[in-house]
Amino acid sequence: MTKVSKLQFSLAGLVACLLTAPSVAEESFSADLARMVTDGKVGLNLRYRYEYVDEDGFGDNANASTLRSRLTFESAVNRGFSFLAEFSNVSYIGDDDFNSTDNGKTQYPVVADPKGSEVNQALLKYQWQELVATYGRQRINLGNQRFVGAVAWRQNEQTFDGYRAQWHSDFGLSADYAYVYNVNRVFGPDDSAAQPATWHGQNNFLRLNFKPLEHHSFSGFAYLLDIDDREAWSPGKSVNNSTDTYGVEYNGSFEPFAVRAAYAWQSDAGDSQLEYDADYYLLEGKVSLHGVTAQLGYEVLGSDNGVGFNTPLATLHKFQGWADKFLATPGDGIEDLYVGVSGGWGPVKLAAVWHDFQAEQGSTDYGSEIDLSATWPIDKMLSLQLKYANFNTDDSAMYQDTQKAWLTVNFAI
Repeated sequence: MTKVSKLQFSLAGLVACLLTAPSVAEESFSADLARMVTDGKVGLNLRYRYEYVDEDGFGDNANASTLRSRLTFESAVNRGFSFLAEFSNVSYIGDDDFNSTDNGKTQYPVVADPKGSEVNQALLKYQWQELVATYGRQRINLGNQRFVGAVAWRQNEQTFDGYRAQWHSDFGLSADYAYVYNVNRVFGPDDSAAQPATWHGQNNFLRLNFKPLEHHSFSGFAYLLDIDDREAWSPGKSVNNSTDTYGVEYNGSFEPFAVRAAYAWQSDAGDSQLEYDADYYLLEGKVSLHGVTAQLGYEVLGSDNGVGFNTPLATLHKFQGWADKFLATPGDGIEDLYVGVSGGWGPVKLAAVWHDFQAEQGSTDYGSEIDLSATWPIDKMLSLQLKYANFNTDDSAMYQDTQKAWLTVNFAI
């Protein structure tokens, strides 16, 4: 029985147990369930995106016109219990002149938005005082998503099958633990020759947070990934992503300044064929004056034995440039020095970021990148966004000059 089948079977079994309770409770249960449904909320989200990619080494440019349709039902809460079901579809508008990773069009650059339909989330939740427990397929975003996130940028979101418990106290301490036995990756819903759609395994995420003052927080985390081998793909696309990562993080605000600092160390785990120990560290500062925010940051993913610090479950598009040239950390690691500015022009939010990428081991200059964005939240339901990324390198043996542009229209009710 597959992990998804087990999830569906377990959910069905729980409902069956409730339905077969003594007759005295049946009427109460039916009435409670009816109220949870009738008092629930239905949401619809439509996100259209046009993505253009001009990458050296390809004779054709990618032109991806895709629509993600998402329907969500969230029940009302009854005696602490609630449930959520969410269905998602990705379809193409016009020709698929891009490499979606499953359409076989390798003459084009990759735009990792395969078409298909799936259950994006299906979960049961129970809340009692400061404790929230969740079971099922769910979205998990931890911290700033540098290590674990939903990859919401891609049309097919990354979700997790498993158990999660979150606890918050009145004195600034909170804990978040999840056990995940299946990862539904952005390359799904179906396996392709290029990438597996799912990763099975035994994965444990633990994050502790302490907020002693209103604008200051300290976090400690352990992300332990034990991913099963997928025989149809190379170890680098499955089992070699098994890692043990431990780290600490600080976030503070000293108006008008803000600081983020983090350190983590990582080693191979599970049945990984790799053998390494690598470090990660980040230091970022921001200053906000008169509606304009400037930032300066330095992020390093180290390496050891020719293996770079790995973050396979991160929302990677948020980091190291929007051109997504470093979704896999180079074997010599990477140093990312970045400078950014953001602000507004009327209702439009503007941002610009410049990156300089260097190897952490050795003196290789990977290249530089400029990222630009303009976001217009027209109203509560409709928003528009334009983004542009331009990556340039002098080392064509490793990377290729790449330009990307996006137009995104988001409608939600």
